[in-house]
Amino acid sequence: MTRRVVVTGLGTVNPLGNNVQDSWKRTKAGENGIGRITRFDVSDFPSKIAGELKDFAPEKVMESKDARRMDRFTQYAMVAGIEAMAQAGLTSGQADPERFAVVLGNGIGGIETLENAMRRLVDRGPKGVHPLFVPMMIMNEVAGNIAIRFQAHGPCFCVVTACASSNDAMGDAWRLIREGRVDVAIAGGTEAGITPLALAGFCQLQAVSTKMNDDPAHASRPFDRDRDGFVMGEGAGILVLEELEHARRRGATVLAELAGYGSSCDANHLTAPHPEGRGAIQAIKAALSAAGLAPGDVDYVNAHGTSTPINDPIETKAIKAVFGDHARKLRVSSTKSMHGHLLGGAGGVEAVMTIMAIRDQFFPPTRNLENPDPACDLDYVANTGAPGRIRAAISNALGFGGHNAVVLFREFKG
Repeated sequence: MTRRVVVTGLGTVNPLGNNVQDSWKRTKAGENGIGRITRFDVSDFPSKIAGELKDFAPEKVMESKDARRMDRFTQYAMVAGIEAMAQAGLTSGQADPERFAVVLGNGIGGIETLENAMRRLVDRGPKGVHPLFVPMMIMNEVAGNIAIRFQAHGPCFCVVTACASSNDAMGDAWRLIREGRVDVAIAGGTEAGITPLALAGFCQLQAVSTKMNDDPAHASRPFDRDRDGFVMGEGAGILVLEELEHARRRGATVLAELAGYGSSCDANHLTAPHPEGRGAIQAIKAALSAAGLAPGDVDYVNAHGTSTPINDPIETKAIKAVFGDHARKLRVSSTKSMHGHLLGGAGGVEAVMTIMAIRDQFFPPTRNLENPDPACDLDYVANTGAPGRIRAAISNALGFGGHNAVVLFREFKG
């Protein structure tokens, strides 16, 4: 008998809020989390805007000395993980430590730590480099820190598939539970990529928005004719996943079921998706098949929806290819319009939003959709969210390198 995987805890920090409740409230209202970058001088950068965290204070939930030994990307995941575990209510002895996994997604690791270390090396020589430079920078340390915090002795690793990282991490955790290797997993993703080097790189790729520096609230505009690139964001989205019977035995509240996962590779181009959306189609179909659902059983798509000229029409094409006539009945939206693109952490935050959409039976909006692109002709829940029936939903993540990963959540029915 196939083991079912359910969600019992959620946690997030992102440009809209430093917990699930605040983030979801602002998402439902279609509010903006994007502004001018404050962390460093952006005078010489073509793009000067991003979705930065506000009033983030990790020392509220962890020792300040521990926080100082972590790069931001680890701090973000730790804070979100603590929130998720608190909601799950997992206490000592309720989970076998050897059957407790941590699987997280990340794109570029501790790039802020790397940049700071390089400056120290140039200015002060080798002895100027912080002794914890390596463990703060390498991306597997985020999973290691969370495992230490919660005494998870099972599989513990990070997944790196660019913007698909979080979804692939959740998918790997889902498989570990389904296959009977573990009973509980902390899964999701994190990113702290708003740094001079990372921003410069994306500017040189001409991937980020540069035309809306004076109006950052309207810069991220997925599916809109006037979009000109994505807006960087930062933060983390973390889920506690459990085998259903394990959750039942301890009386846990089930938030949703993670019923399906699909992944693929375009094998087409390092930064551009396949022009026909081939890999996205394959991943969506695989998620549906794993869940045992037909296209008509899905009511909502949390789109990758990056606000780049190339992604949005191709993703639309892929959705139409999979869902056929039912695509016209789907509600599709991109919460990146509010919190920006969290790169490797995007799927984690968007999974939280998708599950909350199912919980509240509410379709979150796509902000700033004022002049629809004729090539993007689905119902994108433009500007204002709406209540409605959501039995099942998919969340798409399509990354550089041609990586595609799709997770499917459905309303929990015992």
